[in-house]
Amino acid sequence: MTESNGSTPNTNTPDTTTADTTTPDWEKRFRAPRVSLPDWAEDAPDRSLFVSNATGTYELYAWDRASGEQRQVTNRPNGTTDGVLSPDGEWIWWFDDKDGDEFGVWRRQPFAGGEDGTEDEFATPGLEASYPAGLALGRDGRTAVVGRSTDEEGTTIHLAVAGGPPVVIYRHRESAGVGDLSHDGSLIAIEHTEHGDAMHSALRVLRPDGTTVAELDDTKGGAQELGLEVLGFAPVAGDTRLLVGHQRRGRWEPLVWDVVSGEESDLGLGLPGDVSAEWYPDGSGLLIAHGFEARSELFRYDLGSRELVKVPTPAGTVSGATARPDGSVEYLWSSSAQPSSVRSTTGAVVLDPPGLRSPGSVPVEDVWVEGPGGRIHALVQRPAGVEGPLPTVFDIHGGPTWHDSDAFAAGPAAWVDHGYAVVRVNYRGSTGYGREWTDALKHRVGLIELEDIAAVREWAVGSGLADPDRLILTGGSWGGYLTLLGLGVQPDAWALGLAAVPVADYVTAYHDEMEALKAMDRTLLGGTPEEVPERFEASSPLTYVDAVRAPVYISAGVNDPRCPIRQIDNYVKRLEARGAVHEVYRYDAGHGSLVVDERIKQVRLELEFVERHLGV
Repeated sequence: MTESNGSTPNTNTPDTTTADTTTPDWEKRFRAPRVSLPDWAEDAPDRSLFVSNATGTYELYAWDRASGEQRQVTNRPNGTTDGVLSPDGEWIWWFDDKDGDEFGVWRRQPFAGGEDGTEDEFATPGLEASYPAGLALGRDGRTAVVGRSTDEEGTTIHLAVAGGPPVVIYRHRESAGVGDLSHDGSLIAIEHTEHGDAMHSALRVLRPDGTTVAELDDTKGGAQELGLEVLGFAPVAGDTRLLVGHQRRGRWEPLVWDVVSGEESDLGLGLPGDVSAEWYPDGSGLLIAHGFEARSELFRYDLGSRELVKVPTPAGTVSGATARPDGSVEYLWSSSAQPSSVRSTTGAVVLDPPGLRSPGSVPVEDVWVEGPGGRIHALVQRPAGVEGPLPTVFDIHGGPTWHDSDAFAAGPAAWVDHGYAVVRVNYRGSTGYGREWTDALKHRVGLIELEDIAAVREWAVGSGLADPDRLILTGGSWGGYLTLLGLGVQPDAWALGLAAVPVADYVTAYHDEMEALKAMDRTLLGGTPEEVPERFEASSPLTYVDAVRAPVYISAGVNDPRCPIRQIDNYVKRLEARGAVHEVYRYDAGHGSLVVDERIKQVRLELEFVERHLGV
């Protein structure tokens, strides 16, 4: 396969040459082939790895840019998205779990593929299955730093060198993870939460023998704990600079820390929103990603001149970006009206999958509502040319440390196609509006978010957008949790609820979930269910289940380690006991599905449930 301005995944997906008049637009958006931003090997930049759903399941693909050849790397019934390309471009590592349960091992295969019929080799002999806690691969092709998490051990980080047994270089009960490995392999940066606050990490730099080189900790000595994150070592031999994200001015910003001398260089960019960064390949500058009020933009920062120059991108959201060795920047971009594409500052479309093209949708409108904790940003989409009041879907994002943005989303677009307005709320707890906004939901978890959703709901009805008798609350993961909690805490506010992979019984969820989420829940609620039972009770949807009057639809993955199935079954049994109107759909996957047909089935079931009960 040849490549000019763009390239296509080498799959069996048919290339659509005539208009498809039978498949509805909402389904086309899910079926249309998508690709992720390609990751490229630092020492072999023509070799790349990306994710695509071109076969109908999200899998990993290898791409040799020099020849244009692409091949599918993984092929599993429930899909694969977690993969890492080694710096020398010789190996592809991928995480092998069981049906989406996120508990598994790392496997690897040569970039060009193995012999026909051979299985991928076990990448880390001596390490049993676990939840992943980061991975960094050395340039020598022999070294890996592997993070693992289990309920029994907490977090362990291992140095694995080919030909020898893996060696533990870090161990702690609290959550931690691998940050990065320096260019020469002599320094290992980790993020840890030994202080017990899973929302704010501290940093430690280790030698390969596990001894400490340096510490950076913003969680001590201030009125509020502040977080740090590893953004990457300088990509230059012998360079001991580490790029770090910090929150010292109330939002995420980068600084450069020389881990040997201890010198810190605060960039002071003066940008109003959250800022992340990565190195340009020669170490002379930084690619800056700035997110503000649900949009994002890119800049180049020259470390010598300290000059900040904007990198041109269209208005919307950049979901990922990387600087190439030739100085160009590749980025994954979309807006609420236009589907995602991988673009380059050279003007080329980097990856252009064949087959069905995704229809666009309507632009998003910004709404700011005064709430009990400050101004709340909401994003609104409505059918073009249709006057309100409309049946309205409040589509609540997960996380909770996440935010909705002006980016393309097939789910909201499907509701708009069917005549609904869609409102998405960046409630307190969301990222992108400063540290205080993100940290605000501690202890009164769930209830604070619902206060913000209620304020936006009041605006939606008062403005004439929303029909108060046809309001639907929906969301996935944390959004599914807030849906079930909202139906019980605000029973008069909602006509229907649709909860995907939710927390339903907070106490049981805590005991069954993966260890890293236990740590997060202890941070949010201030302890375990045994230590702060009143907080878990106040924040659990199960507490309010008998007040729920609206019909409820719940979908859940039976292998989900984040929102486990037993706690959902507990909630459903309470609905059944009093004959409440509800439906439950269980599917064989984890925290959501990577299979396109399964995703379409779930959306169709939700649409049909609403039509039956609201007649819309």
